[in-house]
Amino acid sequence: MDFVEILKVVLIGIIEGITEWLPISSTGHMILADEFIKLNITPEFKEMFLVVIQLGAILAVVLLYFRKLNPFALSKTPAQRRDTVILWIKVVIAVLPAAIIGIPFDDQIDKLFYNYQTVTATLIIYGVLFLLLENRNRKRKPLIKDFSQLTYKTAALIGVFQVLALIPGTSRSGATILGAILLGTSRYVAAEFSFFLSIPVMFGASAIKLIKFGFHFTPDEWVILLTGMVVAFVVSILAIKFLMGYIKKHDFKAFGWYRIILGAIVAVYFIFFAK
Repeated sequence: MDFVEILKVVLIGIIEGITEWLPISSTGHMILADEFIKLNITPEFKEMFLVVIQLGAILAVVLLYFRKLNPFALSKTPAQRRDTVILWIKVVIAVLPAAIIGIPFDDQIDKLFYNYQTVTATLIIYGVLFLLLENRNRKRKPLIKDFSQLTYKTAALIGVFQVLALIPGTSRSGATILGAILLGTSRYVAAEFSFFLSIPVMFGASAIKLIKFGFHFTPDEWVILLTGMVVAFVVSILAIKFLMGYIKKHDFKAFGWYRIILGAIVAVYFIFFAK
């Protein structure tokens, strides 16, 4: 494998690490990246790689929130351990709607919706929704400021919003954050809960793609997969820290405008320039 191919993989890992956690759609960026970054790999491997690279990103969440998510931490009191178990139950409840719909219909959803028209529409629609939501919440105070106030019912409803992210361009973090804020959570709780939901969702999605593809990789494929995951891991740590610091002082309007602009760029490129 030559140096140029490694650089392409590194660039894809950077894109994944940034866009997986910010509510701006990793799929929309990956579709654009795929037009310009032509990896010398088979279509089957590429389909698997663009999903399994997320394992690197998800390990960043596990590392950053290990103590908070570990119910067996010796430094926690019995009450804190119980709260951690309850948090995991809420995560599982929120994951179920997407799992019930996404697992059996994964291939059909890709065939129907994995195209620039869908991605353009969802980028712009959810961008507008973020702007409307922030205008609506300008004078409202969140009802749910920590996870102890997050009920099982609210967790389940956030999971219903996550189903929307099965449509490419929606953004899994975008759908869950938007839904959580609509249901009364603070931006901070919405973002963290979105991160936690990603752990079973992305592990599950990666497992499905790996099983479908098989585990017989060539040496070059191993290099591509591991390089992409490592880069996505490192960049994800930076992206998550940035987002959690950003939302302490700012709202999500900037991401809404970014989505609208990106959607317009995707549409213009594919209509006028793509062959």
